[in-house]
Amino acid sequence: MTRTAPSATAAGFSREQRRALTVLGISQTLGGAGMAAGITVGALLARDLLGSTGLAGLPAALYTIGAAFGAAVLGRVSQRFGRRPGLALGNGIAALGSAGVVAGAAARWPVLLLAALVVYGAGTVTGLLARYAGADLAPPGRRGRAAGTVLFAMTLGAVVGPNLTGPTGELAGTWGLPPLTGPFLLAAAAYLAAALVLVVWLRPDPLPPAPPREPGSAPVDAHRTGRPAPGVVTGATVMITAQLVMIAVMTMTPVHMAGHGHTTQAVGLVIALHVGAMFLPSPLSGLLADRFGGRRVAAAAGALLLGAGLLAGLAPPASTPLLACALVLLGVGWNLALLGGTAVLTDAAPAGDRAAVQGLADTGMSVAGATGGMVSGLVMGGAGYPVLTAAAGALALAVVPAVAMSGRRPA
Repeated sequence: MTRTAPSATAAGFSREQRRALTVLGISQTLGGAGMAAGITVGALLARDLLGSTGLAGLPAALYTIGAAFGAAVLGRVSQRFGRRPGLALGNGIAALGSAGVVAGAAARWPVLLLAALVVYGAGTVTGLLARYAGADLAPPGRRGRAAGTVLFAMTLGAVVGPNLTGPTGELAGTWGLPPLTGPFLLAAAAYLAAALVLVVWLRPDPLPPAPPREPGSAPVDAHRTGRPAPGVVTGATVMITAQLVMIAVMTMTPVHMAGHGHTTQAVGLVIALHVGAMFLPSPLSGLLADRFGGRRVAAAAGALLLGAGLLAGLAPPASTPLLACALVLLGVGWNLALLGGTAVLTDAAPAGDRAAVQGLADTGMSVAGATGGMVSGLVMGGAGYPVLTAAAGALALAVVPAVAMSGRRPA
């Protein structure tokens, strides 16, 4: 038995696809505001509560560890029950984790704060998994654009969220809460609203529930060798490498700026520009992936990430404009890697297990992000921010030969 879905021609999207993209776009805008909370103040909150710059990367590590678990579980939930239950569940989990962060910080209870960050991370991965839902009903030649459209929808919330650090902090203060918990108050409300939007309006489901598989039967379209297709490995490798590099640099930039006298608003502005660059180019990146192929787009991403690392390391610590430019370049490079890798992986993944494979790939991204978040604090504490960013950029450049070699392998 195979799934059936509304048809879409190569000339454009079907009516069902357009409706799904609209609903996903609304939920992504809300979720983008929630996602920005952890990026903007997570490291600062941990530094204040734990009293150590070396542990400032711990929040990023924890919520990416949570994201690793969440991506695998939500991928399988989506494969078994459909995209709507999987994505709605993920947003609900993110709302619960956000509320837990606020409670842990207010009580000055590090154990609760750190545990809540894991839950928060398990839900925030929904924002990236939604790109696969956007491509579910698209014809092969338009999957990149569909995935890019969904990621683009996160831009408004992701850019506005960090700039609300001041107002939400003031609101938290009036309620007797630490000012840095303000963005997480916003995240709790935004993620809950995103879950409700999906539950009520994402119909029909872009990925209908999979029929039960007979015990011991092989996955549909499984390769006879039992090994993943080269495209699956290549796509996952590109996304994993880019995630590690991006998290390592992004997590420590607020700490680097705060240590050199930048205000919270300046930090919020730089991170807002970075997050905007992570998602704003998505339609163009998706179009490039459709037109030129995901491998070429991924190779270009490696070069951009190298440039971002070098610029961040060479920029004077007091220069907000240069640090902002470096973080924008970092975001654009990550976006190209994500859309390029997504296109390669989605085309190569077996149809009967595509959502589960996609979830596992994003699990790899989350593990890489957790590694980058943890190591970044240690490297910065021991060797400094310039060494951290230069090393991250050099690692990103390794994507180029990896993609070139994979293109020569027989499918």
